[in-house]
Amino acid sequence: MKYIENLQSVADLQPDYLGFIFYDRSPRNFEGIIPELPKKIKKTGVFVNEIPEILISLAQEYKLEALQLHGDETVDYIQVLKEHLKKVEIIKVFGIKDDFDFSLLEPYKDVVDYFLFDTKGKERGGNGVKFDWSVLKEYPLQKPFFLSGGIGVEDVEEVKKIKNSGLPVYAIDINSRFETKPGFKNIKLIKKFKQSVITSI
Repeated sequence: MKYIENLQSVADLQPDYLGFIFYDRSPRNFEGIIPELPKKIKKTGVFVNEIPEILISLAQEYKLEALQLHGDETVDYIQVLKEHLKKVEIIKVFGIKDDFDFSLLEPYKDVVDYFLFDTKGKERGGNGVKFDWSVLKEYPLQKPFFLSGGIGVEDVEEVKKIKNSGLPVYAIDINSRFETKPGFKNIKLIKKFKQSVITSI
């Protein structure tokens, strides 16, 4: 989310998480005050290789309840965050293209709450392109994950299949395919997608 006038309309759809990007190279970079949100919605800060002290300060200032880490954050880096942000969920993002070495996840499995699999592209997210979801058949862990990367309203059947595949899919992360401009969400499209997913799963 970027625009306050758009935020309440999205919050009214009761998503489980709402993301706020704190990365000044992103066209969705958030600046401002986050208004009061329903308690069931987790305010999620999105960061890329941020200095730990700055990230911790922002998380405390904005009362963030979850973090998405889209950079090259190490296990040691995450442990520092956990020491200071004990109740904040940590979601480590990994980009996938045509294949992926899942052994890279092993060191992280005990220090993060969730993984997030996104499409590896030019940008650190928000590329609007899906990766080959069949790669996930090789996922060897029980750690739940978010599925992201170019998901659009036309992908309901594919979402249904992967949710019913036995993989520990925890959440579906949607973004650029539901925007009219970076950071401004199309409410009708999100509502259609949510209703379709709920009725088809």
